Amino acid sequence: MKLNLKLPNPGLDERIPSHAELEKLEVEEAGERPQWDNKAQYMLTCVGFCVGLGNVWRFPYLCQSHGGGAFMIPFLILLVLEGIPLLHLEFAIGQRLRKGSVGVWRSINPYLVGVGIASMLVSFLVGMYYNTIIAWVLWYFFNSFQDPLPWSQCPVNENRTGFVSECERSSPVDYFWYRKTLNTTPVIEDSGGLQWWIVLCLFCAWTLLWVCCLRGIETTGKAVYVTSTLPYLVLTIFLIRGLTLKGSTCDMQTFLSQGVEGTGLAFIVFTEAITKMPVSPLWSVLFFIMLFCLGLSTMFGSVEGVVVPLQDLNILPKRWPKEAYTGLVCFVSFGLAIIFAQGSGDYWLALFDGFAGSIPLLIIAFCEMMAVSYIYGIDRFNDDIKFMIGHKPNFFWQVTWRLVSPLIVLLIFLFYFITTVSKELTYIAWDPQSENFPTLETKSYPDWIYGIIFILSGVPALVIPAVALYKLIRNRCCAKEEKHTTKTKNVNIKNE
Repeated sequence: MKLNLKLPNPGLDERIPSHAELEKLEVEEAGERPQWDNKAQYMLTCVGFCVGLGNVWRFPYLCQSHGGGAFMIPFLILLVLEGIPLLHLEFAIGQRLRKGSVGVWRSINPYLVGVGIASMLVSFLVGMYYNTIIAWVLWYFFNSFQDPLPWSQCPVNENRTGFVSECERSSPVDYFWYRKTLNTTPVIEDSGGLQWWIVLCLFCAWTLLWVCCLRGIETTGKAVYVTSTLPYLVLTIFLIRGLTLKGSTCDMQTFLSQGVEGTGLAFIVFTEAITKMPVSPLWSVLFFIMLFCLGLSTMFGSVEGVVVPLQDLNILPKRWPKEAYTGLVCFVSFGLAIIFAQGSGDYWLALFDGFAGSIPLLIIAFCEMMAVSYIYGIDRFNDDIKFMIGHKPNFFWQVTWRLVSPLIVLLIFLFYFITTVSKELTYIAWDPQSENFPTLETKSYPDWIYGIIFILSGVPALVIPAVALYKLIRNRCCAKEEKHTTKTKNVNIKNE
């Protein structure tokens, strides 16, 4: 397949370094630029970013709710035809231009700066709620040093005549999650106030992340030896132990069939299984250490996805070191993430999870592939990859980058947008006053929530054309002003 379509892109050669200049920079900056100690650190960092908390609390839920094993067929197809080609493309173009998300797209074409800004906004929004899950993990971790575990039995009521009614009507693990941890309100409109224990855990989560990112890859590069490997060791231990328990093949399906949410999978299903194990506090500590490591590895990449573009945009003082940018991002994120520490925090987190990383990511992915293939130029890109690794990409990469992957993303976006707009949006609520309690109740969002949904999914996506339009207007105005200035100078010279 030979598609040589390339859109006009004047000035590209002046905006990007040549291969000879790259070789020279590599020698000159070898001692100054932060580097990984070895290839293992780099690979573990990539694995840690790609495999995170979502693989434990979100993916199994999505898999079960969309057909179980059948869900894996389209998932694997899209992984091969969409996920891996896009990952390869982003790594390659970033390495070639040696810049962050904003700098890369500015170099390709100044009108594409919005793609980098949109990526930064998505990383910021996703990082806010992801680190909230880490805060919940820390809360459970702190409570794991008790025997028996606090979610293994119902607490006694105030009159000491029996157990708390809400716990008796549900289960100890449900009660500890929805009441003792989240103190969940029955509707999203009722904030329920701040839960101080979650605020403290949230502060610890952002502080720990800031400390780990403080010295860049000098710290995170060593941290990934633990954060990216320990989870797999613990998961292997849990797998072996789980297979030896009686009825191990039925327990997970039983819980999922009862309608447990994505976060509930980690904090209800797994915690219930832990209570059935001998020396359950030990297993609980290991499990939440595993979740913490998974989340921390992912957050390293999320924070970098905000800090580096901020530096490229030059909207803050240039004298600020990277550590100051990291601290600012963590501080602002913590302040805004307070919304998740309310009694309605779980509903807000589900809202962010459903919309912050859906439509914007599809549009960003489409723009990236089209920009590299048809604005930067696929032939130039092939030569760049040959320069970096010694050979050009094979036929598979050519077909996916040029045609298959952009087409798939476009079709998914259109289908998702049409189905989302045409249906009533609902959320799952824990309401002890409902007739079907303890079954989670499906409720409709209030009308004002649609404004929040637009901010989460619409604003990052609209940044791309908005920035391009701003650049176009500014360039036109500057051109007219420059033309007017030149004409005035010529007149003055002529008069003199």
